[in-house]
Order: sequence, then structure tokens, then C-alpha cells
Amino acid sequence: MAMNASVLVLKDSLKRESGAKVHQANTQAAKAVADIIRTTLGPRSMLKMLLDASGGIVVTNDGNAILREIDIAHPAAKSMIELSRTQDEEVGDGTTSVIVLAGEMLHVAQAFIDKNYHPTVICLAYTKALDDAIAVLDKIAMPVDVNDRVAMLGLVKSSIGTKFTGQFGDLIADLAIDATTTAGVDLGQGMREVDIKKYIKVEKVPGGQLEDSRVLKGVMINKDVVAPGKMSRKIVNPRIILLDSPIEYKKGENQTNAELMKEEDWQVLLEMEEEYIKNLCAQILKFKPDLVITEKGLSDLAIHYLSKAGVSAIRRLRKTDNNRIAKACGAVIVNRPEELQESDVGTGAGLFEVKKIGDEFFAFIVDCKDPKACTVLLRGASKDVLNEVERNLQDAMSVARNILKNPKLLPGGGATELTVSATLKQKSSSVEGVEKWPYEAAALAFEAIPRTLAQNCGLNVIRTMTQLQGKHANGENAWVGLDGRSGDIVDMKERKVWDSYSVKAQTFKTAIEAACMLLRIDDIVSGIKKKQAPGASAPKQPQIETEGDADNEQMIPE
Repeated sequence: MAMNASVLVLKDSLKRESGAKVHQANTQAAKAVADIIRTTLGPRSMLKMLLDASGGIVVTNDGNAILREIDIAHPAAKSMIELSRTQDEEVGDGTTSVIVLAGEMLHVAQAFIDKNYHPTVICLAYTKALDDAIAVLDKIAMPVDVNDRVAMLGLVKSSIGTKFTGQFGDLIADLAIDATTTAGVDLGQGMREVDIKKYIKVEKVPGGQLEDSRVLKGVMINKDVVAPGKMSRKIVNPRIILLDSPIEYKKGENQTNAELMKEEDWQVLLEMEEEYIKNLCAQILKFKPDLVITEKGLSDLAIHYLSKAGVSAIRRLRKTDNNRIAKACGAVIVNRPEELQESDVGTGAGLFEVKKIGDEFFAFIVDCKDPKACTVLLRGASKDVLNEVERNLQDAMSVARNILKNPKLLPGGGATELTVSATLKQKSSSVEGVEKWPYEAAALAFEAIPRTLAQNCGLNVIRTMTQLQGKHANGENAWVGLDGRSGDIVDMKERKVWDSYSVKAQTFKTAIEAACMLLRIDDIVSGIKKKQAPGASAPKQPQIETEGDADNEQMIPE
């Protein structure tokens, strides 16, 4: 990188790392991140105990949850951690696999970097390998009937069998399938959309046993009626009105001054306010509701009028909870009480009830006719257990959602990766030019997943991998993999160890694209100024390098 002109360095705080050193540093950083969570892959995986920023403890084997709490300074490592987050947001599962695979892709590429292969050549080979890998997935994928409860249950169970809740059998899988089928919306042409974040709420209530957890056919909110003594806490087949406006005196937008000339004017002002509230309540009571819920405030006078009419009321509800209630009971959220219509009243709920669980009151709007939103009530021994169960449930619901959106299955237990690896090894002989060797290395990198599974099972890794490679040698036995519980090499169809097509395809795409991106980085430049210690000497003057100095590897001095 010789330069013909001298270089003028204007900032002595600018540091630079370049060439092969950068690739080596990036590979090491990626491998370090992969090694942190490598032991959490598979049903016999280890748990990690994390201390979060507030001093709390998190015990989990969820890849994304672990990496979220880790603070790493290296930019390549930060990029790797972001992969796990992307995977979690996109498909909700495979957060550990994507990191392990990306780390391995970078690791096998390092040998070619050392031999002075250009990163672009390696990236081209990797992209070709990705296209061929997706083609293999399409070939071996098996369609599944989303209405077949047993098949769906088996799939969700195999996906969360590696998690903490795997020990509780079908419980979490049952909850996930019930919740996603309840909140699913048909888009036509056989397509279904399930918005987990918006329409499925998970309420964690410490106490009771995990077996007491259930999916409610409706919504549960952490609220009580505003006047418990005067308002009913149990209503069968309630008529529900949902509001997004306050039922209280209208306050001035800014500081409002009112000048009263006579004493009677004060009385008139109060009467006008009361009249305003009375009219609002009259407009609502015209539709004979049993329950009024508003996101804003509710004045004492409004409470009086509503309770006098035998109407229960709940105030200051979250916007998200209000949306869920609307979806569950068929009501429409109204912004102005004067615009209310009969069609806005929700009549789909079978029961409104307020119950006390532990120290808190919870309002239940349940037994809905055709709810498009639901609440999953989780019970458990402690907050730590409940938090881990919730993380596992989110993964299970994501898996169920992926199947509803793209109903195809692939073998689990490392069988998919082994089949892809064997097929790519065969195809590598037909790849021409220097891309042949990186392509072959990518094929080997896919074996990282079954190898890690074997390690976490405590098996003899070399012997197990040799047996598995023998089974998959000619692209045969596509469904033969490793049973993570027993350590046996078996047909995954028999053991019902499956993976969702969406998760596998997303894992391969994310891992390889990220590896290519990190390989194409040849400089890490930092423009961060170092803080000067008090009493230190003045900063150096701008410095001019000669042509002879510029030939050195480190062009810009610290």
C-alpha cells in the first residue's frame, strides 16, 4: 500500500487496523461469541446464569436472552450479537444455531485469508453454497396439515424440547398452539397471519403450579372496577363500550384564567361542568352498556352516574390492552361519546368478572364467541421460573406461527445440516476455478450444528460424526440425525424431531450473509478521541509523514 505523496495526519486520535490482521481479529471475535453460547444448543444443553444491569439474576439457555445481556466492545462481536436479535424478531427460534453457524463460516474462511485468497472470491463461493443449500431444503421439506393437532404438537414440542420447559411435556406446546390458533386471522388463499406481539398477551402471576397455566378465550387485565362497593364485579353476557376519551371536566389546553364578577357565577361554572359530565354519561347510557372501559380518566361525578345506572367502569387502561379487548369481544374503540353507535358495542364476551389472585385484582373478559385476541395466564413458583417459561412460550408461539404461515417441515437433530453438507460436498467437484475450495469449506461448516449437538450430549464426537457422515454420504437418508436426549442415530420421522422450514431457511440466510459481510471488512477505523488526563501535556501538533514512513504496515501512528 505504498503512497506517492506524503500523508497529512490531522488527528492523532485516529487509529487504524487493516489487512489480514482485521480478518483474523473479526474471526476470533465471532468465534468467541459462538463459543459463549455453543453449550446451550440441544436438549441436553447447559444453562447460563446472567447478572443483568439492575443486579437481577437471569437463568436461561435461550441464545438471544444470553447475548442481550453481554457487553462486548469489539464491533464484529457486536454485529454477531445483532444476528441473534434479527433471528428472534424474524422467526423467533434458531437464535443459537445462527450464531454457531456464522462463527463456523468465518472460522473455515480464515485458512483461505491466510493463503491470500481475496474475500470477494470467498463470498461468491458462500453465496453459491447458500443458493444450493436452500434448494436442498426445498427438496427434502415435508408438507404438514396445520389442522392436524398431533402433528403440530409434535413439531412445537421438538422445537422447545431443548428449553427449560421441555421437562413439563406437552404443556407449553399446548398453550402455544391454542394461543396462535385463537389469534390467527385468515387472509384468504390459504394464508394466515398471527400477530403475537399485538394480540397475544402473556400475564405472569407468581404462585400456584405451572400446570395451572391456561389460555383464556378472551382478555385478562390487571385492573379492578373504579368503585368496588357500588359496581358489579361479575356480569354475564356484558354489553361493553370501549372509549379513548376522558369522562371528566374538560381542562384548558394552556393556563386558563376565568374572571368571575359575582359570587353566583362560581355556582354557574360548577353547574356547567356537572351538566357537561351528565350529558357525556347520558350519551353512553343511551346504549344500555353493562361495562364501560376508557383509556383516560373518569371523574367522581361520572362514576356516580354510571354506578347509579348499574354500569361497571374501568379507567386508565393501556392502549394495547384496549385493542385486545376490542378484538376479543367485537367492540369498536370510540374517540367521542357523542359518536357512539349500536354497532360499536361489544356483545361477544360471555362473562366479565373481577378476581383476586395473590394481592392483586384482575379483570377477566372471557368466554368470548370468536375472539381474535387472547391472554395466556402463566402460574409458577417464582419470578425467575416464570420469566424463563415466558421466553420458552414466546419461542413456541413463534414456531406455531411459522407453521401456520409456511406449513413445511424439515428434520431436526442436525439431519438437515448433514444432508446439506453432503450434497454441497458432491456439488463442489463441479464448481470451477478458485471458488471450489471455499465452497467445499462452506459445506464442512454446516457440520458444526450436529457436531455441537454431539458434544452437548456427551458423546464421542469423532465416532458419532463419522457414523452420521457415512449415513448421509451420497445424499441418502436425509431424515437420519442425532437424538439429543438418548444420543442415538435414528430417523427423525420416527422420533418426531422436526424443525420449521422458515426457521432453517432464515438461519442459513442470516448466518452466511453475515459471514460474507464480516469477511468484506478490511479496515476498522476508530475516530473516537481519547480523554486526556488532567495535567497532561498539550496535544501534539499535526504531523507530516514522509514517503518512506508510509510504506510501513501501520501508516497512521497512534
